[in-house]
Amino acid sequence: MEFLCYHRDRPGSMPLRDELLEEHWSYMDRYAKELIARGPTLAGDTPTGSLHIVDLPDPVAARAFAFAEPNYQAGVYRDVLLRRWHNTLGRTMWDFPGGGTEGSRYLVLGLGAGEAADLAVPPERDELIAYGPLLSDDGAAWLGTAALVRAPDPDTARGILTPDRYADIEVHNWQFGGRRS
Repeated sequence: MEFLCYHRDRPGSMPLRDELLEEHWSYMDRYAKELIARGPTLAGDTPTGSLHIVDLPDPVAARAFAFAEPNYQAGVYRDVLLRRWHNTLGRTMWDFPGGGTEGSRYLVLGLGAGEAADLAVPPERDELIAYGPLLSDDGAAWLGTAALVRAPDPDTARGILTPDRYADIEVHNWQFGGRRS
């Protein structure tokens, strides 16, 4: 089962985040085979959150992954969005043909309101890094849509989702994550 885990940073937590960087990366190294995508959301150069899309056995394992994370345990994060997710593209971010460094990248979160929307892969597939519906733990209820997309600007990234089908659409600057060489 695939899960989207988005930890949002607590204001003023950057010094603690910096202090725990190696612990965070070491923790994520233990999940290297299960990771579909990972990376920070940013405001300029400052992290605002940490996204991980991971393939785990069940919701219990996903909660353990999210809440045992060192930054969460130390208080770096103010909250966690954890939802079952379906990998509509069937690939990881490392398989994205656009590479890891070119162009602006965004995390787009459409929080559902009513009937399911945007279940089919959009025609702009070449710019999609990851895409799929957010689901209830049992997979029966649609709760929204999440995408990682390369786009020229946040408004273009937002346009990947049908605006009137969501209670809210969030767009966050995002970059490929992992250890820096």
